[in-house]
Parts: sequence; structure tokens; C-alpha cells
Amino acid sequence: MSVTEERVSPSSMGGQGAKTVASLAKGWADRSPKHVAMREKDFGIWLEADWAETWDRIEIAAHGLLALGIDVGDRVSIHAEDRPEWVILDIATVAVRGITVGLYPTNPAAEVEYLLQDSGSKVHLAEDQEQYDKVDEIDPSNIAEMSTIIYVEERGFASTNDQRLLSWSDFLDKGREHRKNNPGAVAQRMAAAEDDDVMTLVYTSGTTGPPKGAMLTNKNSMFAMEKIIDETSAYPDGKAPNQNDQILTYLPLCHVAERIFSTWTMLAGGPTLNFAESIETVPQNLREIQPTLFFAVPRIWERLHAGTIIRGGDASRFKKIWLNAGMKAANSIGEAKVANGGSHTAKSRILHAIFYPLIFRAMQEKIGLRHCRRAASGAAPIAPEVLAFFMGIGIEVYELYGMTENSAVATCNFPGRLKLGTVGEAYAGIGLRIDDETGEIQTSHDGVFAGYWNKPEKTAETMTDDGWLRTGDVGEWVDGTHVKIVDRMKDIIITSGGKNISPSEIENTLKASPFIKEAMVVGDGRKYLTALIGIEMDTVGDWALRQDLSYTTYRDLTTKPEVQELVQGVVNDCNEKFARVEGLKKFQLIPKELDHEDGELTATQKLKRSAMIEHFGDLVESMY
Repeated sequence: MSVTEERVSPSSMGGQGAKTVASLAKGWADRSPKHVAMREKDFGIWLEADWAETWDRIEIAAHGLLALGIDVGDRVSIHAEDRPEWVILDIATVAVRGITVGLYPTNPAAEVEYLLQDSGSKVHLAEDQEQYDKVDEIDPSNIAEMSTIIYVEERGFASTNDQRLLSWSDFLDKGREHRKNNPGAVAQRMAAAEDDDVMTLVYTSGTTGPPKGAMLTNKNSMFAMEKIIDETSAYPDGKAPNQNDQILTYLPLCHVAERIFSTWTMLAGGPTLNFAESIETVPQNLREIQPTLFFAVPRIWERLHAGTIIRGGDASRFKKIWLNAGMKAANSIGEAKVANGGSHTAKSRILHAIFYPLIFRAMQEKIGLRHCRRAASGAAPIAPEVLAFFMGIGIEVYELYGMTENSAVATCNFPGRLKLGTVGEAYAGIGLRIDDETGEIQTSHDGVFAGYWNKPEKTAETMTDDGWLRTGDVGEWVDGTHVKIVDRMKDIIITSGGKNISPSEIENTLKASPFIKEAMVVGDGRKYLTALIGIEMDTVGDWALRQDLSYTTYRDLTTKPEVQELVQGVVNDCNEKFARVEGLKKFQLIPKELDHEDGELTATQKLKRSAMIEHFGDLVESMY
């Protein structure tokens, strides 16, 4: 059976239950037991697990959950970095018709308490001592439903007397014993699965209040796979994911985007899932794996872009000459392709043919995307200049748009129909509209969530009278086909002069500079716009060393007049791209790197504007 034939074969497990991520995993184990499903690095060596082994571990974990008393609809929470145990426990939970609750590894103790209490988690996986300590701080009476805490990394637990603790290996032993005594129990649960079963709670980032648990069902997940993953027209070569593909997973798996582009893509098409060692090692792991499919949030694309600039600065004089020529060619190619819907013109094709063997191939290799056949950016707006750069060197990056509450199914830029600065066209067969009065984007399809966990009033607020999902994003049509995101409705700035301004477009233009990591435009109710700006430590530090400018800390670097002047140049260039009323009159450099635990960022690295004003209010007032 060919790969193409195999990937579209319906999953079969012998029962009549609804199709789920668990039944898909079982299907791969039946059809391709020896194909590598997952790979992780341990002590410098990539260790492989084929589908037969992977399903065996999933089934054992599922029996383990039954042994722990998990019933239909019970919640199982996971607090860990991306690792095989995350995926195994997630799929095992769905297999027994439980509900997975993912926590971000960076969630501080207070947020962990809220999430565990709100979800009513019964079994919790805490990856290591650090994550367990966050649970240990909670009064057990506040999470009375939690009976078991599973830990994976055993270091530090020897002297812990918490009766709820259970090691991962002991958990699997429980599963083996349960499977021996009840061999058909998991299969029976899977056969009873229904389309409307809630399979996961995905908590929103909580930029304006406590996170809300979005309930996604089996039907939602299958619809997302159909529209986002299986849509062949979204791939430049016209081939949906298959067993020849490689994926690198590194973003938190509790985020719906990472779940779709890693776990669900693996289950839908059969690619091998490779786990990055950490978010810091992503550049290195990219070079090792050279994935064929790659999804990244704007922050990662900006980081890869900045890394290319730094490496160029470190090159020898002769290489710099070639690199500068290549960068000019890349800019020319990028501009031509942008103007031509993402396709080559005759001139850009010739330039690419010349510079690919000389410059671009090596750049792609260094970035780690030489073999990438589809790359995407989403979850937040990205500066068009960054996408144009990657397009210029031959890495096709297509921006798409969606949100947790619609299973990330909304729009996508398709090959040959790209419009830079937009998030693309609506997927075929879905409902998508822009409200005439408010400009809000709204969607209606089988991927729309079942509501917020225990918050019916919040669910009602997010739905229109005729049943469409309110996204909270303001958009506008471009040429009647493509959607441009203006901003979040709540983030629109209205100046004292009554001018409505979208801060995100200005912020993204600033962040297109390799020297800028964070930017927040201020001006609501004010006479003019200003900005709080966070520098990119790596690139600005590298620049400072080349200027023989010594510094000690991040804060010290931001106080240097030369750095202030450098950023002023970025601001000046930004102002030239906008109307006068949208120009930044002043800026202040943030004296520290922003952090989730300090409350300035959400777990998805979005700025919490209210917290920023609270923490850096003195800087804001100094500009007025």
C-alpha cells in the first residue's frame, strides 16, 4: 500500500465509536507498526519509537487511567514540557473518554491552582519537582478531586511523603496489571466514543481576565484535521502530510496551534514527531532534524531572522560581500513574489537559480529548513517584512489565522494566491463573515467549540444571536477574498482627537527590526502615540560589541545613549510607513526582559497591556 493510499484509509479499530485521536493512533499501529512515530533526544542520541510501541504505551497508559478510576468526562491535567509522555497521556485520556487539560510549563503557582481548581482535575501529571512544587503549595481542600499526581523525572521525589504521588513507571505498571485483568476495557471505552464528547479543555491566555477553558470535542478535532491538515491546496507541492514527513514539536502542547501542527498532524497523516530538547535549543534541533513541515509563532520567525543577521555580522570580509549580495537578491525576489501572489516572476526565478547554490541553500541549511515543503505562521500578527525575507531565500511561509474557540479554522494564505499583510482566504465550506457595524470577524462551522467550561454566561457572550462565533478580532476584506486583521477589538486605540488607531500594525513594524523584541504602543485618550520598547538582547548585544561598547546587564545596555540612538533610528523608519497621526512621538526602553511569571506576558508570550501599564506606568507618564 502506498503512503498516499495509507494516509487516507479510514481508521479502523473494530468498534462503532466516533473517530478520535485515539482511534487514529490505533489505526497507524495496525497499518504501519514499524514506522517511526516519535523521536526524542536523550544524552545526545535521538531515540525512536515506532507506531506499535507507541500504541502499546498509549494503551497501557489508558488502562492505567482506568485503574485510577477515571470515568467518562473526568479531567486529566498535564503540566510538562513537550515530551512523549505528554502525547501518550493525552491520547490515552481520549481513549477512555476523559478530558485532557494542558498547562503551560511557565504557569506560576497561582495560575496552576486556578486551572486545577477550575477544571476539577482528578489525575495530574507534574513533569518534575519544579512543577510538583507548584501543586504542593495548594491547599489540598481547594483541589479535593485530585487523587493522583504522576511524576516523570524522579530526581527530588525520594523524600516526598505526598500520598497522591505516583511515578510514571509505577503508573504504567498499574496499566499493565489492569490490561492483564481487563483486556478489553479500553477498547470498550473507545467503541462508545461519541462525536460530541469533549476531548480537551484548552485554556485561553487570559489577557483581560482569568483564563477560560474552551471545550473542544472529537468532532471539532476531526474537522480541524480535515480543513487545516488534509487540505492539499495549502501545500506548494499539493501533497498533504504523509509518512515521509518530519515535524519538530517545541511550542507548548496545551496550545491548540501546536496540538494541530504536531500531534494531530502526526495522527492525520503519519509524519514522525521529533521533540525539541527545549525552546532554547530549537535552532540547533531544526538543523539536526531539517523538518519538512514547520509551524512557528511570529516570535520564532523573528528569532530565526535575527539569528541570520547575527551570523552574517560574524562572517569573514569575503563572505560578507557575498552575503550582502545575497540579501539584496533575496529582497528583490521577496518583493517580486509578494507582488505575484507568492509565485516566481521570470526575473525572480533567474535570481533564485543564481543565488540558491551560492547563498540561499547554505542559509536554509543553517536555519534548519532546507527540506521544508510547508511552513506557516500563526497565533499572532507578524510583520510582512519578515515573511518577505524568508520567501526571498526560498522558504515559503504562509500566514494563517484561527483561534482556540474555532479549533483554529478560519483563514489561510494558499500557494499562488498569497496576499502579504493578510491572513488569507476562508477555508472552503466554512462560514466566515465580517460584521458590517463592528468589523468583527465571525465564524460558523463544525470546528466551533462546545463552550467555556463551567462558564455558560461567557459562552453566551461569545456567540451571536444567530449562532456565529464572535472572534473579538476586527478585520477587513482585501479584494473581496482575503482577510486583513486590523486588531483585537479591545486593543484599538482612540486618541483624544477621536482617531481610531490599530496598535498591532505599528508594533509589528517595529518588531520587524532584528534589534526589537517587544513593542507596545500607548495613546488611548492621549494627544499622541508613544511606545514601550524591549530590545532583542542577542542582536543589540552583538551590535554593541562591534561598536566597542561595553555593558554588564540588560538594564545597563538599555541605558546606553548609543542604544537609544539605534532604537530611535528604528522608530524613525517605522514612522515613515504610517500617517502622521499614527507616528510615535516618543519611546522608552523597557529596563528588563519581560516574563510570564512576572505577569507582563501571557503563557503564549502575548503582552498583557494592563499589567504593562501597571508595571511601567512611570515610563509611560514620562512621555506625556
